[in-house]
Amino acid sequence: MTTSGARRGEFTGRHMAVIMVLFFGTIISVNVLMAYFAESTWSGLVVENSYVASQTFDADTAARRREAARGWQVETGYAGGLFRIDLRDAAGRPVRGAAIAVTIGHPVNANLDRTLTLKSLPGGGYGATTDLTHGRWEARLTVTADDLPPWHRAVRFSVP
Repeated sequence: MTTSGARRGEFTGRHMAVIMVLFFGTIISVNVLMAYFAESTWSGLVVENSYVASQTFDADTAARRREAARGWQVETGYAGGLFRIDLRDAAGRPVRGAAIAVTIGHPVNANLDRTLTLKSLPGGGYGATTDLTHGRWEARLTVTADDLPPWHRAVRFSVP
C-alpha cells in the first residue's frame, strides 16, 4: 500500500512550481521596472558612433562650459504651426540681430528631423513655420551673434 503526500524533505512538483514562479516573477518584475524607467526618464543622447563621440568629449564639455558662462537663456514655444524661441542674455535683455539655425526632431529618431533658419519676429523673439505632430521634440539651436563663437543649446519640449 502506498501513502499519498510527500515525505518530509522530499522535493515535489509543488516546490518546483514555487521556484519557477519566483524565478520568472523576479525577471518579469525587473523588466517591467526597467521599461518604466526607460520610458519615463531622460531619453539620452543619440550619436552615430559612441566611440568617436567619446574621443572629443573633454573638448566638447569645455566648449559647453564656455557657452554656459555667457548666461544666455532660451525659451521655446510651438503653436499654430509657428516654432518660436525667446533668447535672452545674462541680464535678461533680448538678444537681437542673431543668426539662428535650429534642427528640430524627435530625441531618439532622426527620421523626422528638419532644419530651419529662424527670423526675427515683429513682437520680439525668433521663429519659423513648421508642422510638428504631437509628442516629444528636441530643438538643437546654433546661435551666432556679436562676433562671439557660436552658441549651442538643445531644448526639449512637448507638443500636446
